[in-house]
Amino acid sequence: MTLPSISLITFLPLIGAILLIFIPGERKEIHRLVAFIVSLITFVFSILLFIHFDSNQVEPQFVENTPWLGYGINYHVGLDGLSLLLVMLTTFLFPIVILSGWRYIDHRVKEYHLFLLFLETGIIGVFVSLNLFLFYVFWEVMLIPMYFLIGLWGGPRRIYATIKFIIFTMAGSLLMLVAIFVLYNYYYQATGSYSFEIADLTKLILLPKVQTWLFLAFALAFAIKVPLFPFHTWLPDAHVEAPTAGSVILAAVLLKMGVYGFLRLAMPLFPQALIKFTPLLMILSVIGIIYGGCMALIQKDVKSLVAYSSVSHMGLIMLALFSLNQEGLQGSILQMINHGLSTGALFLIVGILYERAHTRLIKDFGGVSRQMPVLAAFFLIFLLSSAGLPGLNGFIGEILCLFGIFRVNKVMAYLAVTTVILAAAYLLWMYQRVMHGPIIHDHVRSFKDVNLREIVYLGPIVILMFWIGFYPNFFLKKMDSSVAFLLKKIEEKQKYFVFEGEPQKGFPLKLAIKEKSFSDSVQLDLKLAQESRLILSKEKKQP
Repeated sequence: MTLPSISLITFLPLIGAILLIFIPGERKEIHRLVAFIVSLITFVFSILLFIHFDSNQVEPQFVENTPWLGYGINYHVGLDGLSLLLVMLTTFLFPIVILSGWRYIDHRVKEYHLFLLFLETGIIGVFVSLNLFLFYVFWEVMLIPMYFLIGLWGGPRRIYATIKFIIFTMAGSLLMLVAIFVLYNYYYQATGSYSFEIADLTKLILLPKVQTWLFLAFALAFAIKVPLFPFHTWLPDAHVEAPTAGSVILAAVLLKMGVYGFLRLAMPLFPQALIKFTPLLMILSVIGIIYGGCMALIQKDVKSLVAYSSVSHMGLIMLALFSLNQEGLQGSILQMINHGLSTGALFLIVGILYERAHTRLIKDFGGVSRQMPVLAAFFLIFLLSSAGLPGLNGFIGEILCLFGIFRVNKVMAYLAVTTVILAAAYLLWMYQRVMHGPIIHDHVRSFKDVNLREIVYLGPIVILMFWIGFYPNFFLKKMDSSVAFLLKKIEEKQKYFVFEGEPQKGFPLKLAIKEKSFSDSVQLDLKLAQESRLILSKEKKQP
């Protein structure tokens, strides 16, 4: 059986977007149908790659590597255990969000679906890129459709939210671009050749001061995207003003690009700087957990409440990421998937309620379960998933995260538990006020329960939540080898200690190290690094 290529999965949505251009604007149903079919085929193709993915292999699979622009800029894509589930989450959610807006979006239907498909290509491209320049191209391309989705189909304050979103993300992205070219220049000084390949750049062993500044540039771009406290202020505005599809994709996938950036780039490229900044990043993550939860408790708007819950849950994911152990990293990756499902599903529920009531204020509801019992059941499952109920997907992810954090810092783990406590408080309280009690508003009496289309796109999310909750190893084993390999590489590079000094091309470089005993694999890496002059230092002169 011939498997679909990663390029096909990446660019099929873009091809669908181009196809929409040639369909007359008044053919709204055709636009919806074409977008849905293209996104569904993309998901089916990604399932085929998932099935044939070798869990024991640490190197990227289904690789395509073609020279593109020269000077080390290649079209190089592939999948490993760090990116596989994120690609699956992306392709799984896009058919769902297209169905969710089938009747709600009735103006500029062609442009709406065109931007959605364009956005899907940008997101998948970020997760499959193995060339740093290509990664940055997709990272920036993703902003264009998101800008229009919020700006054209958002709420009353959509322009403010859009501009704020662009300013925050572009500021971080530009700093990352500068750092990318600095890194690129260091590689050229060391080897005499150009390369943007992530695998090549990872071999560089940079001076501690250089690592510090480059890590800060990358980390800021990724922290804004997560968003990590205190760079979170753009998120609630963007969530509240975005259309339902925009909120779902923003919460479920776009925020994960920041965590993935740390995982794929910042951590393996700058391991010594990672050690230096890990305590600060863990403290900011804990602040985000508590701050996001407390803010969610006082929200009057259902969508705003779910938005602040994202800040809290993403704080837990980041905290587990910086635990730098197998349990913590696997928990962080799995919890990215879980958060994407549960929070994305909650935004879908909010969208259904808004379609019927044209309001998101909690006080304008009450007794909704009397009119919409099926929706109430879906809502409760998604809510309990977000709160981490055993048997649902959120539980196993939170347990792994907390276990990984506990192994590193018990105090941080105790503080991280507040994620579960606060989530139960604000989610259950919100559910009680919206779904239960007497019907006190006449418009609630006119609500109709979920229709077949809404059941069709909510049902698969429920199935996946229970699947992960009862059989998480099916997904965890896909990332086992890749996570272990990443941790091994970070640990090995952290053993190197370079003296201060300017790199000199062609100089017989030497390396001073903290430890004298290495495994065979480290000796091999060290030998290769010395032969190719990738260690950018010279021996410190002794007095």
